[in-house]
Amino acid sequence: MCGIVGLFLKDKSLEPQLGDMLTDMLITMTDRGPDSAGIAIYGGDSKGKAKLTVQSDTPDVDFKKLDNDLRKEIDGKVEMTIKDTHAVLEVKASELDAARAALTTLRPRVRLMSRGESLEIYKEVGLPKDVADRFELRQMSGSHGIGHTRMATESAVTTMGAHPFNTGLDQCLVHNGSLSNHNSLRRKLRREGVHIETENDTEVGAAYLTWKMMNGATLGEALDSSLDDLDGFFTFVVGTKDGFGVVRDPIACKPAVMAETDQYVAFGSEYRALVNLPGIDEARVWEPEPATVYFWSHNATPTAQEKAA
Repeated sequence: MCGIVGLFLKDKSLEPQLGDMLTDMLITMTDRGPDSAGIAIYGGDSKGKAKLTVQSDTPDVDFKKLDNDLRKEIDGKVEMTIKDTHAVLEVKASELDAARAALTTLRPRVRLMSRGESLEIYKEVGLPKDVADRFELRQMSGSHGIGHTRMATESAVTTMGAHPFNTGLDQCLVHNGSLSNHNSLRRKLRREGVHIETENDTEVGAAYLTWKMMNGATLGEALDSSLDDLDGFFTFVVGTKDGFGVVRDPIACKPAVMAETDQYVAFGSEYRALVNLPGIDEARVWEPEPATVYFWSHNATPTAQEKAA
C-alpha cells in the first residue's frame, strides 16, 4: 500500500503554489506510506540549461567544492544549489552527459536522483512531512509535479528504493502495486542497454517506458503497451517535461481518483488528498477507468486524452 499524488497546472498563476499544494497532498497520504517519500517538480523553461539532481549520505564531504571540481572536469559553467542531502547541478544542456559521466569519477558515492532540463527529484527515508521540511518543498514552484509515499513491499527501505524513479530525460514514474515479471523484464532491458540501478520493481516499470520511447513510442503509446507487457497490479503516474500520464492495470484494484477544473488536473490515491485544492467543490471528479491511458500536456489542448486498451 502506497500513496500517489499528482498535479498538472493549466493556470500559470498557480505555479508559485505548486510545491505548497503538492506537499499538502503528499502529507495527507502519510498513512499509506510512512517509510519514505519523494516528489518530482517540473520547473519550466530551462533556456538551454539542464540539471542533475544528486544525493549523498555524507553531503558535507561529497558536496564540498563539487561545483568547482565538475567545472574543471567538463570545462564549462556549473551552478550548484544544496538542499540537505541533495544538490542540484545546473550545466549547459549540451554538457549534461559529460557532467553525469564525470560525477561517477569525481564523487563515486553520490547517487543520481534525476536528470533533465526542468525536472528535480527529492526523496528520502522518513515521514512525508519530515522529507518535505528537509527540502523546503513548499517553497518550490513549477508547472506540474508528482509525489509518492512508500510502504515497502518489494525491496528495502532506502533512499534509492523511494519513488519517484527517473530513467529518462525529464521522465519519472511513481507506482502503487506490484509487478510480478520485473526480474525477467529487468534482464531484458539491461540487455537492451537501459540503465537500471536498483532491484525495485517500480524502477523496471519506469525503465520499460523509457525503452519504449527510446524506440519511437509516444508516452501514451508506451503506457498503452505496458498493459500487455507488465504483469501484476499497478497504478502508474508518469511525469514528462510537458505533462503527466496515468494508467491502471485491467483489474484496477489499487485505488485512484482524479479531478479536473479550468485551473488544474489532480490525481490522488484517495479523494482526501484533493480536498484542499482550490475549486475542488466544482471540479469534475472521477475514478480512472481500468486499462485506459490518460495524458495531459502543456503542448496540447489541456483536456484528457484517453485510449482504451
